[in-house]
Amino acid sequence: MSWNKIETAGQSRRDQLKLARLVAMIQRVSELPVYAEKLQGLKAQEIHSLKDLAKLPFTTKEELRQHYPHGLFAVSPKEVVRFHASSGTTGKPTIVGYTKQDLALWGEVVARSLTASGADESDCFHISYGFGLFTGGVGLQLGAETIGATTVPISVGNTPRQLTILKDLQASVLCCTPSYGLYLAEAMNEMGMTFKDLNLKRGIFGAEPWSAAIAQRLEQQLGIEAFDIYGLSEIIGPGVAFGCQGDKEWLHLNEDHFIPEVIDPLTGEVLEEGAEGELVLTCVTKEALPMIRYRTGDITTLSQGTCTCGRTLVRMQKPRGRTDDMLIIRGVNVFPSQIEEVLLRSQKVLPYYELHLSRQGFFDVLEAFVEQGDNQSIEEAQQLEKSLRRQLKSQLGIEVGVQLVWPKSLPRTEGKASRLVDKR
Repeated sequence: MSWNKIETAGQSRRDQLKLARLVAMIQRVSELPVYAEKLQGLKAQEIHSLKDLAKLPFTTKEELRQHYPHGLFAVSPKEVVRFHASSGTTGKPTIVGYTKQDLALWGEVVARSLTASGADESDCFHISYGFGLFTGGVGLQLGAETIGATTVPISVGNTPRQLTILKDLQASVLCCTPSYGLYLAEAMNEMGMTFKDLNLKRGIFGAEPWSAAIAQRLEQQLGIEAFDIYGLSEIIGPGVAFGCQGDKEWLHLNEDHFIPEVIDPLTGEVLEEGAEGELVLTCVTKEALPMIRYRTGDITTLSQGTCTCGRTLVRMQKPRGRTDDMLIIRGVNVFPSQIEEVLLRSQKVLPYYELHLSRQGFFDVLEAFVEQGDNQSIEEAQQLEKSLRRQLKSQLGIEVGVQLVWPKSLPRTEGKASRLVDKR
């Protein structure tokens, strides 16, 4: 069954394939000492349905760090043809490895993501994700080459040169973080260019959370259609899930390779379809690092059914935050993406903001600093601040301070944006 047929297959057919692959994966890894201990004697013969996933233990990022650098690998070192790694900003990096077959799988799932946006072999991809140990740039390169497209692996940085190359080589697809896409649009205006000087038709954005409001800004300022690509280095990199030309609020998840569950992040209980919780993924076709019930930390919802694009792959809602990003303000759970959505509804602010978290007495206080648009009077800015505070209170149920700041006074980034400043 070719992968494009799998995307539109009936759910029962795909579930049979997933179960067979799950049993084969458990059979293979259970013979290895580290996995035999992890599985606590559970045998592949005890897996009779996908519901039996709940019998398997979770895997966490901390466990990967404990087995650093490659204690959870399920192949011999000579079979690993490439290493990648997380940034390691919060501790030891997590090392991931790929066999030759894993790289072919990676190319396949990214290719699915790109073709879902309407891209094909006639496109030219301008890839401004970082190359190196980070999986973003290499993953998009691999997927674009899999569909036979042309690539410009320019990586990040040197924004004026990026825009020159974009114009001269007439790339039709831009691949980068959403925040860098906005920065490119801003720099383009400063150089006296408009999107009409370019040949861009679509953008493939990922590696950081981004809201529908950011997507709208990207589409307006770059003259493109914006698509999401979702992934984690621990699972495979970009290509775990992807947006399509149908419903932009949902992503198709490549469930024939990565079996999804949603759990209660506090109890670990598997939740019913449609319930919001933490996404858990099990890799059933990866050789080097299979990952059993990996807790992603991303908060989302799963839904089955046929999309307007015709795909039947299980859909996941764009993650609205991460368990470790969630703020608890006066007893209310708040995700930064919720604040972003409210702030950027207004066309009178620019898509650059910072959230400052501080403590006053016994309580945490949250304040949003957001850049105002040009040509606003002091009175207009004050009225806008009041309006945004009211909207945030109505949406979140808590007080959030809002302060408008001058354009270009907040940091820009060429990689992943960091918008929370914790002053506690």
